Parts: sequence; C-alpha cells; structure tokens
Amino acid sequence: MWLGRLMMVISCIALGAAGCSRTGSTPAGSWDPKTAAAYLDRRMEWWMGWKGSRRDHDTFCVSCHTALPYALARPWLRTASAAQVPAVDERRLADDVTQRVRLWSQTQPYYTDQKSGLNKSAQSRGTEAVLNALLLACAEARGDQMGGDARAALESMWKEQKISGNDAGAWSWLDFELAPWEVASAQYYGAAMAAMAAGTAPGDYQTLPGIQDNMRLLRGYLEQHYAVQSLHNRLELLWASTRLRGLVAANRRASIIEQAVQAQNPDGGWSTSGLIAPSSEPGLQRDPASDGYATGLVVLVMEQAGVSMEDTALQRGLNWLDHHQNPEGFWAATSLNKPRALSTPAGWFMRDAATAYAVMALSESPQHAKRP
Repeated sequence: MWLGRLMMVISCIALGAAGCSRTGSTPAGSWDPKTAAAYLDRRMEWWMGWKGSRRDHDTFCVSCHTALPYALARPWLRTASAAQVPAVDERRLADDVTQRVRLWSQTQPYYTDQKSGLNKSAQSRGTEAVLNALLLACAEARGDQMGGDARAALESMWKEQKISGNDAGAWSWLDFELAPWEVASAQYYGAAMAAMAAGTAPGDYQTLPGIQDNMRLLRGYLEQHYAVQSLHNRLELLWASTRLRGLVAANRRASIIEQAVQAQNPDGGWSTSGLIAPSSEPGLQRDPASDGYATGLVVLVMEQAGVSMEDTALQRGLNWLDHHQNPEGFWAATSLNKPRALSTPAGWFMRDAATAYAVMALSESPQHAKRP
C-alpha cells in the first residue's frame, strides 16, 4: 500500500541474501509451508522495522499488500507446523493494531491533508478503521465472545462510516492511484472488508440491534454500486458473503463464479490485471500472465463460497498454485501501476500479497493442505 524507496543494499539486508535473488525457477509441485512461513515472517519483520511504515506512538501502518494479508494467512501455517501459539510477528502485529485502537483519539492518521494532499486524513481514518476491525475480528473469530479491543475497533469503524451522499454506507478510502487497493474504485473493496469484519466477529455480532442501521447502509451501498465493479471487487464481495449472511443472492454468487471461470488462463491460473477491466482502470499495466495473487484470491473465494473441490476450474487453479511457489518461499506477482525493481520496497509488495493468498487457498484444500 505505502510508497517509499530504499537502496539495494538496505533491501538485501532486510530480506536476506536469498531473498534478494531473482530466480525464475519453478518447483515440480507440492508446496512447502515452512518456506512460505519463513518468507512471510521475514517480510513482516522488515515491514514493522522499515522507516517508511512507522507512525506515531511507536506504531506502524497496516498495509493492504503486506500486513493485512500476513495477518489473514499466517494462522493457516500454524497447522502445518503443529504450532499452538501465534508466531512472534503475528503477536507484534496484533499488539500494534490493539495499541492504535486504544489510542484512536490520540493517534494521527496514517496520512494527513497537510503532508499528503486533500482528503488524505479522512481517507486514512476510514481505511485504518476498517482494517483494524477486520484484523481483530479475525483474531477472535474462533471464540464465543468478543473482547473489548475488537469491540472498540468495530465501534470506531461504524463511526467512520458515511451516512449520507452517493457513498452512504461506505468509508473514505485511501486513493493514491495505486491499484488494486488504493484507487477510487477500491472504496468498494473497503466496504466489502467492513462486511467481512462484521460477519467474522464472534458472538453473532452481525445480528446486534445496535448496528442494524449501519448494516442496512452497508448492504445498500454494496448493492447500489455492484453493477460497475471489477471482477476483483466482486470476488471480495463474494468472500465477505461467506461471513455476512444474506449479502449475496444465489444467482449473483453463481454469476461471479462464472465470471471468474471465464477469466481463467489456459495454464489454470489467473492474472491480476485480468480481474480488472481496462475500461474501469485504463492506466494499468496489462500483464496476462498468471500470478500468485489473482490465482490465490480466486481459488480461495471459490473454495469458501462452496464450489465443489471436484470442480475442474478450481482443481486447475490449485494445481497452478502447487507448482508455482518459488524455492525461496514466495509466489510471484507484479505491480499493476508501473515497473517495480526488486531494489525498492514496492518491488516486493505484490509478492507479499500473492504468497499470503496462495497459502490460504492451498490450505483450504483437503488435497493440498499440509499436516505435520
């Protein structure tokens, strides 16, 4: 999500000598969760220590490309390693989010109007409120009751929701003209993630009387703006519907899945640019080659939406993921916005997201999940 530049030597120190090599080799199959975990942990540790991610009160920002995917994916890898407790970097991320939730009225926005341009303070607040709520809701999803910090994060999320205008029901969302998560159309993605947070929170949170006005606004926004959404955003909506009941009707679910199948490449994977029509984001780099982010996202959403594990398109996607983990642990994906050298921080961001979504998709499959 966030921009910045570092010299190659700094990147190599952060990532390790192996992490800076750019090998194109592909293993024969049977992905390795240990190397995936090592890559994700290494990248998360780097992100938390990078000066470009630092914010006030000794905190760091939660990014859609590295921190959020890490938080969602890392718990899946505990099963493969028989770990009983979260990894060190998982705990550090959760502690950081918790601190910002507790200090919500005291912390500065990730970006301010004064330093980053018009509306950036509001966009930062809206984005962070949704992501904080999602992370803490997911962290507590397996419990019967919700803790005070997760509840406070959700309360802050609803306070940031727009209640009037064409975007009523959504949140101000960061727009740095960086697809797929920081463009104007990503406001819909943010609303889908808010729906995911509300639907994931334990204790049947989504049915509480006190949030029903907010829920109606949210559902109304997602319905009203659905027709103009990219396949990428529609997939995010379908994913959210697996948590928030009644969000997507059966015929729409079938339509989104059919659109995804039609976008599948001959090799069984998907490309990120292929999930976004040129008419909606005309300035994007167009790379038709399959990549780990798009393939991981589509496969994960199909699995969680109830597509049969015997489905041909799903099996081909899983097979692509199983055969495209780099020996260094990651799955490849490239920026939609401009060429990114691996000597810069932004050169690795799409790989972080690709690896996290590939891990979740493979772990969801009984045939591909790894057990100790």
